[in-house]
Amino acid sequence: MNISQVKKQAFLKEACFFFKNASLYAEEGDLKSCAGLILQSLEKERRAREIGPQVLHLIKTI
Repeated sequence: MNISQVKKQAFLKEACFFFKNASLYAEEGDLKSCAGLILQSLEKERRAREIGPQVLHLIKTI
């Protein structure tokens, strides 16, 4: 597994952690904390998608 795959897996693992905690807060009725955790999870998923070569970087090298 290369370094970008390791980073991607780390971000996805963090996203899963935030989603699980968000579920716990939702069950307790703390929707503000739940919403914050969901936003953090979505940010981690976004960062996981951005790992690797970007189109703009590929165009610049040509």
